[in-house]
Amino acid sequence: MSASKDIDRLLQIMSKLRDPETGCPWDKAQNYQTIVPFTLEEAYEVADTIERNALDELPGELGDLLFQVIFYCQLGKEQGVFDFTVVVDKICTKLTERHPHVFGQLSQTTTEEVKQTWEGIKASERVGRSLHSVLDDIPLNLPALSRAAKIQRRVATVGFDWDELEPVVGKIHEEIEEVLVEVNAPEQDPQKVMEEMGDLLFAVVNLARHIGVDAELALRQANTKFERRFRGVEALANATEKPMKDHSLAELDGYWDQVKANEKTKA
Repeated sequence: MSASKDIDRLLQIMSKLRDPETGCPWDKAQNYQTIVPFTLEEAYEVADTIERNALDELPGELGDLLFQVIFYCQLGKEQGVFDFTVVVDKICTKLTERHPHVFGQLSQTTTEEVKQTWEGIKASERVGRSLHSVLDDIPLNLPALSRAAKIQRRVATVGFDWDELEPVVGKIHEEIEEVLVEVNAPEQDPQKVMEEMGDLLFAVVNLARHIGVDAELALRQANTKFERRFRGVEALANATEKPMKDHSLAELDGYWDQVKANEKTKA
């Protein structure tokens, strides 16, 4: 099948699912708002598949994500506001306009030059949409770490950023002290503790950005590593035939060190 025929088939399937008379009751009951959680879930499943390098599963997960786009297009078509053709036209126009070094006359050879042009075009687009702050169109529903990094990248484009690592790291130490001050206060205020903890996390994201690390990806990988190692701790504890809760912390730490050592041996 050609790509156009494949898309036509998918559009027809979507239309039939939403048919007022013969469609699926669940699909007919959905709207833009109810579909959003599924879109986010499918995007994360794509990311998970890539992180696990399960490339045999990737086509299926990408298909699930593509279906979300098709669903929105069907809703737009039913309301007469847009359809799949409009969506494709929008992205084609955006990509050609944001890559003048490929589709236009602009000559650029480095990644940094391309990045500067990209940010300049996006800034002009924001002004055209009456978005005058560099922060205006950052989605609220982004994962918190990703949104923090995006906010920091945006303000850096107008010079609100440190040029060296020392003050970035210093800010983290400062925020740790402020967290401890609130935690150790005679009358602890949970809201202030949370606020200072948020400042600390924001500062850590800033460090990740400065050293070229995706904070969201780094934490996901850390979660995966911890889960893998803890399952190893569980296995060692269970092998003793003693309930895990009856093991001392020192024993559990010993199992943890053993798991880490085994990983290094296998590496």
